[in-house]
Amino acid sequence: MMKNSLILLLFLLFTQLLNAQSPLLKNWPDGQHPKDVGKALAYHFVDGRHELYAGRWIHYAEVCTWNGALEFARKTNDEQLVKLLIAKFEPFFSLEKALLPPKNHVDYNMFGSLALKLYSVTKDKRYLDMGLSYADTQWELPAQHKAEEKAWADKGYSWQTRLWIDDMYMITVVQTEAFKVTGDQKYIDRAAKEMVLYLDELQKPNGLFYHAPDVPFYWARGDGWMAVGMADLLTHLPQTHPDRPRILKGYRTMMKNLKAHQASSGMWNQLIDDPNCWAETSGSAMFTYGFIVGVQQGWLDAQEYGGAARKAWSALVPFIDERNNVTEVCIGTGKKNDKQYYYDRPRNAGDLHGQAPYLWCAVALL
Repeated sequence: MMKNSLILLLFLLFTQLLNAQSPLLKNWPDGQHPKDVGKALAYHFVDGRHELYAGRWIHYAEVCTWNGALEFARKTNDEQLVKLLIAKFEPFFSLEKALLPPKNHVDYNMFGSLALKLYSVTKDKRYLDMGLSYADTQWELPAQHKAEEKAWADKGYSWQTRLWIDDMYMITVVQTEAFKVTGDQKYIDRAAKEMVLYLDELQKPNGLFYHAPDVPFYWARGDGWMAVGMADLLTHLPQTHPDRPRILKGYRTMMKNLKAHQASSGMWNQLIDDPNCWAETSGSAMFTYGFIVGVQQGWLDAQEYGGAARKAWSALVPFIDERNNVTEVCIGTGKKNDKQYYYDRPRNAGDLHGQAPYLWCAVALL
């Protein structure tokens, strides 16, 4: 039995190695190399101003972009960029402390993921304490709470649970980062338990997700949060974790149907299943990231999905303008049961909702 298990493990490792070295995700033409694209976007972020919620707190889209820039700096051993990103954060301990998000919402608590990533780089305990406070309060029911929040907490879920698909990036990113820096199993267990709940409650038979249960539209960036959240969680979830098979099944089902809806251009549309809708960059980049990670980890067929990922990256890069702003990014979008509403959403150049997943793809392709 032990010998068979060892053979299986070696086979899986060999398969992952072959997938990770797939030529479909290497040898990029001029202008498309992930290192060049990532460097341009990362340094552009360093020079940018903070993006705030109503002028008050750091926005989650900035945190997502910061995380991407930091991972890029680490992957490329760019010490100058690391120092610049650390220096950009330092005022949060003093002059800009008021910009720290409160710890009472999934979009705010995910800020802790950035502090935890910085701790992994610097080993400065200030980052660890800050990051864990955001991760832990996501599961600590506040004194002033609603009955629904207590009901979720009593079942072992985050009191911030709301069954919006965005949450499966916002919750999992901070809990997974806490697991990575502490090794404490409770954090990855939290993320996995929450993910299974959202899959069971929200995933449709075709593998995709409505923007909300009462809004029957497959909005690209909304589904993108699920694609990235599952890919990142599976990367760090132990092979023997009891929730892994369910999450892997949900991930593969989603990837299969995303591939079926990829346009001939390589992009995905603002409404995934509507061929007449416009091509949207942030969701497309998130789906591309899901493909790349799946190929590299051996969860997806390297030839089939590696080709789709390459086609998507080649389509995404031309949407970056001369100022290193990603164009055709749908602005922040609340739910609405109106198809035309999604067609008419404004598109911003340089919106951090788009800059972030481009950086994630660049890092993954390196």
